[in-house]
Amino acid sequence: MSDQIRVRFAPSPTGGLHLGGVRTALFNYFFARQNNGKFILRVEDTDQTRFVEGAEQYIMDCLDWCGISPDESPQTGGKFGPYRQSERKDLYRQYAEQLVEQGHAYYAFDTPEELEQKREETPNFQYGHTHRNELRNSIFLPVNEVQALLDAGTPHVIRIKMPPDETIGFTDLIRGRVNFETNQVDDKVLLKADGMPTYHLAVVVDDYLMKITHAFRGEEWLPSAPVHLLLWEYLGWKEAMPQWAHLPLILKPDGHGKLSKRDADQLGFPVYAMNWTDPKSGDLTKGFRELGFLPEAFVNLLAMLGWNNGTDQELFSLEELVREFSLDRISKAGAQFDFEKAKWFNHEWIKQTPAKDLEPLVIHTLRSHQISAENNPQLKKIIDLVKDRCTLVSDFYEHSAYFFQKPTAETTDWPSIQPKWNAAKTDFFQSFVQKSAAINNWTAAEIEINFKNLAAEKGIKIGEVMLPFRVILVGGKFGPAVFEIAELLGIKEVSERIGAALLFLGR
Repeated sequence: MSDQIRVRFAPSPTGGLHLGGVRTALFNYFFARQNNGKFILRVEDTDQTRFVEGAEQYIMDCLDWCGISPDESPQTGGKFGPYRQSERKDLYRQYAEQLVEQGHAYYAFDTPEELEQKREETPNFQYGHTHRNELRNSIFLPVNEVQALLDAGTPHVIRIKMPPDETIGFTDLIRGRVNFETNQVDDKVLLKADGMPTYHLAVVVDDYLMKITHAFRGEEWLPSAPVHLLLWEYLGWKEAMPQWAHLPLILKPDGHGKLSKRDADQLGFPVYAMNWTDPKSGDLTKGFRELGFLPEAFVNLLAMLGWNNGTDQELFSLEELVREFSLDRISKAGAQFDFEKAKWFNHEWIKQTPAKDLEPLVIHTLRSHQISAENNPQLKKIIDLVKDRCTLVSDFYEHSAYFFQKPTAETTDWPSIQPKWNAAKTDFFQSFVQKSAAINNWTAAEIEINFKNLAAEKGIKIGEVMLPFRVILVGGKFGPAVFEIAELLGIKEVSERIGAALLFLGR
């Protein structure tokens, strides 16, 4: 095993990146950074029938957005490349052939039709020690016939020869000792007829050649462990085998079963990190980024699905997660996904993120609603004023649009003030516009003093004009402190909005 910690995230480029995959990448990244190790991206594209154009770049973009760019990858390179399994195809056959020569694997010439017929004839058919002698393979067929088939280029696969009646196991870094009965495992295909390896062979060969020291993967891979254990042993690499940690599943909100894209579609929230458009169908699947999540919040909420640091702390920066992460705090049980809790994380991160960091995101959000805010000198102050009200980045439009667009007569909530409107209120606001011209220091504090003094002077209760002032400025009964709003709008804009409102109310 390598002296340096080396971990890998090894997705298949078959579509969008599920949040479970991102969490696996995160835990790998935390562990690598904590131990001054290397975080490797290896693209497992051996199943060319499921390969999707653009998916690899999409995966890289997701990792970059999360702030966990790999040290070695197809894009960045490294001394253990290539980092795409499809470019390593020639490596795998030699190891598969070596296993055949050693008697740990065999050639199987069965056609898909023959196997289908066998399944129909034999209930619970398993290609293993109980049935392998009834099939067309190099165990059952005479040697000369096998050689003739090979010489003729007959399509075939190479299967591992699982030993009968053995118990094998390993110590999982999360689950402790895990054992398997070999009789329960069939003779998995190692090398397909097209010469491509299956996951079972490729993952072992690649982990060995890339000197991977620790492998974090989802618990759904546990049933594959006995095959991998035997391959490490049969290839003579047992001492170099990485330590494994099988992560708990991310479960549906009700706790029943693994969270899937279909569940998310039905419940109205994403399960992908970023928007994914299927290049064949054109179907768009929404992601957390485009919904309005900050990467810091997304990373934070995923880290807390199945892990905690033993305290009540829930908000962690990436640096804090690297520092605090520990394998012994990962739960064995699945973690229920709670979208309301996910939004809570995002709300908390928006509140504590400086306006300068939110500014480009807010500009993009406003631009999508045809509002140009790029050169607005007040934008950072506006962001600071409204960010506590925003759960998603997209909420900044709702909570700040009135700073950039005058409320229209059609959109303003006139019914909330019209029934109690009278001549005294018209007089008050006309006087306020006149007096505002004399305010030298247009600040929230000065505006409030002048507003309240005028109300006292006119004999009007302050509550009777506060709500109308808010509705006139923003169009409804919402928003932060109204005098703060007035300060940022500026004296000219406030006067214009009051003037337009008085015209409407005086009709």
